[in-house]
Amino acid sequence: MRRIVLASTSPYRQQLLRQLQLPFITAAPDFIEKIDPSVAPALLVRHLALGKAQSLTESYPDALIIGSDQLFVDQRGRPVGKGGDIETAFQQLKQMRGKTHCFYTGLALLDSRSGAVQTDYATFSVTFRKLSDDQIYNYLQREKPFDCAGSFKIEGLGIALMEKMAGEDYNSLIGLPLIKLVSMLEIAGVEVLDS
Repeated sequence: MRRIVLASTSPYRQQLLRQLQLPFITAAPDFIEKIDPSVAPALLVRHLALGKAQSLTESYPDALIIGSDQLFVDQRGRPVGKGGDIETAFQQLKQMRGKTHCFYTGLALLDSRSGAVQTDYATFSVTFRKLSDDQIYNYLQREKPFDCAGSFKIEGLGIALMEKMAGEDYNSLIGLPLIKLVSMLEIAGVEVLDS
């Protein structure tokens, strides 16, 4: 079987990829993410995911390299970054309460031996409950999600912020669209259920 490399140090992406029960290694991508708000989110996340995968080509010349990147956009289609601190995070969540926003998750599978590239993306929308200021502060103090886009962790207590969610693959919300990845791996010759 071909070596599979996940171009990410995210424990959440690693946990998701383990669900496929394929052997893989992880490596930190050597790639600087630049968010250009003038680029459509679907194109941007595909570009960023591919950039992460391509950054590991020389280190892994005979591997299938998986890159993924995520962008959270508000109702108006503007990127929402990481809060960084409690006050910024509070303002972000305050602006989002009672509204629907969207995650775009880009995915790339690069065959470093042949140079073949596959890219795609998945979307997942989240609608926030109409939260009080106290509820927002309580959440932020308990979870401290300041390093997350939108200042919440859906895989943790952040689920309590939600009124509803909709999308084709819940895993894309956490950071790795597994349904699309299985199809990409099969095109690359890795049959997940035959392994």
